[in-house]
Amino acid sequence: MNMPNSFVLRLLVLACVFLQACSKPVPAEEPVRAVKVITVGAEGIQSGLEYAGEVRARTESRLGFRVNGKLLRRQVELGQRVRAGELLAQLDPQDLKLAADGARALLSSAQINRDLAQADYKRYKDLRDQNFISAAELERREAALKAAQAQVDQAQAQLAGQGNQASYTNLLADASGVVTSVDAEPGQVLAAGTPVVRIALDGPRDVVFAVPEDKVGLINVGSAVTVQGWASDKQASARVREVAASADPVTRTFMVKVGLDGAAPWPLGATVTVSPKALDRSGPAVIKVPTSALQHDGEKAAVWVVDGATMTVRLQTVVIATADGNEVVLAQGLEPGMRIVSTGVHVLNPGQKVTIYQPKSASAPAPAPAASK
Repeated sequence: MNMPNSFVLRLLVLACVFLQACSKPVPAEEPVRAVKVITVGAEGIQSGLEYAGEVRARTESRLGFRVNGKLLRRQVELGQRVRAGELLAQLDPQDLKLAADGARALLSSAQINRDLAQADYKRYKDLRDQNFISAAELERREAALKAAQAQVDQAQAQLAGQGNQASYTNLLADASGVVTSVDAEPGQVLAAGTPVVRIALDGPRDVVFAVPEDKVGLINVGSAVTVQGWASDKQASARVREVAASADPVTRTFMVKVGLDGAAPWPLGATVTVSPKALDRSGPAVIKVPTSALQHDGEKAAVWVVDGATMTVRLQTVVIATADGNEVVLAQGLEPGMRIVSTGVHVLNPGQKVTIYQPKSASAPAPAPAASK
């Protein structure tokens, strides 16, 4: 019995659909990538060390009272500018005034005793002239007068000392400057010499920074440094003025002071970067590539090299010697003149075709449509 033609046609269609479903799909062709390319070249490597420093006054004075006492008032605050002879702080002078009054009373008593001894000596001298007393008796009266005069001199010195002590209750600025530290508050009982304020005197400025032990031997007095501010682009050339003879007991670093010539371009306390010229090092020509051009091939680093004839890329293994900011120095793997992909390396495959990325130029704005009438 013959099958109908329509049934046979349906079987053929189903067979074609089944065979097409079982066949492998045709792989899509990889797109041509636009990449940024750089040409590798050899250049000298420059290295140096930078340290954080602080701008300070060359002379800073910690001022305190010469005598003990209770701090009655403080006339200045942190950051205030003061002039030479200006009153900074004052102690309670009451006890010292009482001591001065006592010394004054002792002087008065000594003067009275001296006057009495002087009158006795004059009277006994007249008696000796008339041979009524012996010479030994007159000598005793003369010795008593000299002792009384010595007591007067001692009392006068004590009174002068107590007067000075009373004047020491006023703390005065020795020179003009800026208050950089306040170390005592009113009501505090202070011992003699306890710092009350610290003043950065007007005049030359220094930059102070710390250097580790393995580098301090390379920095000598008079060597050049470059100073640059953190908050600004201002730079200044200076020279080392002083190198500490011993290390700081806590940080184990050596303090170095750099003298700024002329007016300092930064305020007191500003943070700066110091680059000693003695620590600059220059090396032979090397090949450097940006870190964005690196791709890890297993445990090794590699870059994509562009073949100019076929405009395809291949993976080239490289050996990294060291880092230099946002670049790496290569020990081997590339030669000057090679072109490598600098960005977008993670989307490339070996043998993939690429084009050189060209930035789009700004297009002219379209003319505005004419207004309808």
